[in-house]
Amino acid sequence: MSQPTHGAVVEPAAPGGRSTTAQADDAIAGSSRGDGVYRFLTTAAAWAIPLLLGLITLEVVLAAWPAFETFGLSFLTSSEWDEVRGVFGAAPMIYGTVVSSVLALVLATPLALGVAIFLSEFAPSWLRTPVAFLVDLLAAIPSVVYGLWGIFVLLPFLRETVMPFLAGTLGLGNTPFFSGPAYGPSMLAAAVILAIMILPYISAVSREVLMAVPRSQREAAMALGATKWEMIRDAVIPYARSGIVGGIILGLGRALGETMAVTMLIGNRHEISSSLFAPGYTLASVIANEFAEATGALHTSALMACGAVLLGVTLLVNAIARWLVWQVAREGR
Repeated sequence: MSQPTHGAVVEPAAPGGRSTTAQADDAIAGSSRGDGVYRFLTTAAAWAIPLLLGLITLEVVLAAWPAFETFGLSFLTSSEWDEVRGVFGAAPMIYGTVVSSVLALVLATPLALGVAIFLSEFAPSWLRTPVAFLVDLLAAIPSVVYGLWGIFVLLPFLRETVMPFLAGTLGLGNTPFFSGPAYGPSMLAAAVILAIMILPYISAVSREVLMAVPRSQREAAMALGATKWEMIRDAVIPYARSGIVGGIILGLGRALGETMAVTMLIGNRHEISSSLFAPGYTLASVIANEFAEATGALHTSALMACGAVLLGVTLLVNAIARWLVWQVAREGR
């Protein structure tokens, strides 16, 4: 019977007759196969999103191509929209989409930042959670509910109180932005309802970013003799600028694509007017109003072209947002 060589390590045999080293090698091989499957699945999921976006874009562009081919650049610059004669121009809808969204952003941003600063810097702990919950709850309200509230509450208030006040009391009626009769359904009404709808998005992102600012930033500013407001203005907000800008652009993206509430309040008129009291139209609204009733192929293609323009505007806004966040972050560094 042979004896083991002096100094050699003898591996204990496993119950199945195989060494523990062989079993460990099998386990590692199985782990490697599992890692490979996991990597394949995550890679496929990551590629599925841009692939889906590309397919959606391709389908929309193909459906919109007959309208672009028929009208060319005039589809983006013309204000005429005549289903009978088959003439379509989307300039009023593009104008209404951009103006209502930007005006909503102007109205919502100061209020949302004020709420975020109050909750992160001033509110006691017992008040912070319920107020934050109520603000975030605004994002859970369906769009059609906002539209109904706008019809029965907001429009009468604007028509009877706000618009006469802006036109008469403040003397703004002589300016082109607040001229004309106060009908109620208008660009101003759409902007106000959009501002309410995007406020929780901007507020939630800004609040989380402000609360993530290190406490040392605040303490350093206070140690240098800054007041509470100076500490917030000079130490906290600059540190959180990139996140705040991202929240604002997120709200803008939400406003650009809103449909039902805007459709119910903007007045749906194919014209470009400098007055905020005048009715208007948006790209999403014209699709919601006319797509089910579109009979001709050119009419359907024109509506799909409106969708393609809206998709392009949304992608452009997101690209600008990425650039702004990158610029702010680089300046912060």
